[in-house]
Amino acid sequence: MGSVKLVTRASPCSVFNPHYPEIRSKSQIFNPNPNPLLRVPISLKGGKASTKPFFFTVSARLRNENTVTIEDDEKKTTFDFNAYVLEKGDIINKALDAAIPLKEPETIHEAMRYSLLAGGKRVRPMLCIAACELIAGRQDMAIPAACAVEMIHTMSLIHDDLPCMDNDDLRRGKPTNHKVFGEDVAVLAGDALLSLAFEHVAAATKEVSPERVVRVIAELGKSVGGEGLVAGQIMDIHSEGLSVSEVKLERLEFIHIHKTAVLLEAAVVSGAIVGGATDEEIERLRKYARCIGLLFQVVDDILDVTKSSQELGKTAGKDLVADKVTYPKLLGIQKSKEFAAKLMSDAHEQLSAFDPDKAAPLYALANYIAYREN
Repeated sequence: MGSVKLVTRASPCSVFNPHYPEIRSKSQIFNPNPNPLLRVPISLKGGKASTKPFFFTVSARLRNENTVTIEDDEKKTTFDFNAYVLEKGDIINKALDAAIPLKEPETIHEAMRYSLLAGGKRVRPMLCIAACELIAGRQDMAIPAACAVEMIHTMSLIHDDLPCMDNDDLRRGKPTNHKVFGEDVAVLAGDALLSLAFEHVAAATKEVSPERVVRVIAELGKSVGGEGLVAGQIMDIHSEGLSVSEVKLERLEFIHIHKTAVLLEAAVVSGAIVGGATDEEIERLRKYARCIGLLFQVVDDILDVTKSSQELGKTAGKDLVADKVTYPKLLGIQKSKEFAAKLMSDAHEQLSAFDPDKAAPLYALANYIAYREN
């Protein structure tokens, strides 16, 4: 097994900073063994592990010092995370822009483009590309699937913001889709993005076997349907107003595995599939993705009660207003931080069987998710 050393510089605003603002609920319940992935073994034996020590530093903000350094007796390789994010983000944004040209009927295409091109971190498509390249696939093989994941994610945001759901007015620092185009158009824009996602994978994926393309389509379909995002969403709706004694940790885990983690999982797994991964490699990357998906939600819950709407680019404190059970409400801030740290450690462990040079973007993206500020 390779030697892995993580050196993390936490931003003063990072949720891992010991002086970060702490908001405590009246009731704090801590499960001494909160890892939601105990039902899915995290440590796998076997696989080819690197013998290289692995050092990296990633802070919450994208700065020049965000680098991954891999050292052994023969060479020293440095991975520039900031440059990676800028390069891949530009490629993804151009691909998304090209995927939805402005045409008749203009209203629906304007609404689709408004939310899809409104910015965002593009974490999911970057994960898709990084997983493909980890396995030795090419970036162009993963771009259609990467765009499809972002289309599905954007659809979920448009629908989630509707008055009948979370009733939100702000998303990515801009008025939500239904505030600009109306509820009727917003619903249709989300529907159109969802259907386009599958069409885009089927029509635009090149030099990938039909069997693997179909497998990606099935993965995406499962992630968004009654066994995926929708399952998490309906459980979330039915949990509103329940007390922490009524919503146990297992129920909260189910909600966020299905509502949040599942789409990051689909992104990583889809990238691995088009890259030519074996079933063993796919399952290892699936576990990595599920860890960082839950990590994303835990950090999101902490930021929701400690940041302003301006800092987040979306309405802060909306879970508190909706009386939803969150990780900070259930575990408290400190235990939520500890849970996040464990999830990040588990995610890193899943990558230990891969070449650390090729896995560097996935290591860095996991840390970016953990130390983000919005």
